[in-house]
Amino acid sequence: MTETYRVIDMHTAGEPVRIVVEGYPALAGATILDKRRDALDRHDHVRRLLMLEPRGHAEMYGAILVPPAAPGAALGVLFCHHEGYSTMCGHATIALGRFAVDRGLVPASAPVTRFGLECPCGVVDVTVAIGADGSPGEVAFDSVPAFVLARDLEIAVEGLGAVRLDIAYGGAFYAILPASRIGHALVGAPIAVLRDAACRITATIRATIPIIHPTEPDLGFLYGTILTDDVLPGDGRTSANLCVFGDGQIDRSPTGSGVTARLALAHARGEIAPGARMRFAGATGHCFTGEVVATGRIGSHDATTIRVGGQSHYSGESLFRLEPGDALGAGFLLDRFAAPTG
Repeated sequence: MTETYRVIDMHTAGEPVRIVVEGYPALAGATILDKRRDALDRHDHVRRLLMLEPRGHAEMYGAILVPPAAPGAALGVLFCHHEGYSTMCGHATIALGRFAVDRGLVPASAPVTRFGLECPCGVVDVTVAIGADGSPGEVAFDSVPAFVLARDLEIAVEGLGAVRLDIAYGGAFYAILPASRIGHALVGAPIAVLRDAACRITATIRATIPIIHPTEPDLGFLYGTILTDDVLPGDGRTSANLCVFGDGQIDRSPTGSGVTARLALAHARGEIAPGARMRFAGATGHCFTGEVVATGRIGSHDATTIRVGGQSHYSGESLFRLEPGDALGAGFLLDRFAAPTG
């Protein structure tokens, strides 16, 4: 039997978002984390089919809409990529803000439409600016509580030596450090060199340092490494991020959850005050805005709520098929040359 899936493709600052609108099976579970586990355990073949070649590629990113379980949420979503499932994704949340208004999934009201989006990390509050003609514009979201897990941590990384970094949570955990600490200027450095260094740092931390979320064990893992320039938050200039996540995937956008983590770290260091807005550029040079909008606590950690804003655009719509007997159609990554099969 042929499988069919309909998707809408968008991008936010160049980072793709493939939204599954038809064909994905219903997921079992009372909570969104239950549904995330069910997606992994029983339906991971759909992620591979839609994210990998021949329909996708190693840098594809996806969003699977699910019924919300949390109070105050209008929609629920699971995030996925070439390796697995994310706990939070800012660029996809921004895309879904526009998508939800355009598709009538939430009632639109000018000048701003607001709704709750349940992500695996929790419910984020989404705002969509509505123009005079009724069309959606900039989208922003208020993060789940963001916090710093470790400051000025020094680790020994093969090929890099001693590396000093911070670990912060913005819906996902990231190692954060200026690229200058590993001998590179972020802007202009070969992307392959930066990717390799970030992957080495991520692998070292995953192997040696426990990553613990204060309330939810399923969220306790290092998602990736963010290399930054040397611009300090709060000095009025745009700062650059390069986020390398999953199994070496590079975010083209500034990374919404990464902006959240960076601002939580900057606030903890006293570098930025609540209400001060900053711009962050991603690998394409396109920007998100970010600001601290509230402070509080989560577990034993001081926490902040970060507002991140940006814009998304449509790039396509597809009906994908998987024919019986098509082994390559089930999804593959071309990471090495394959031997002939006949």
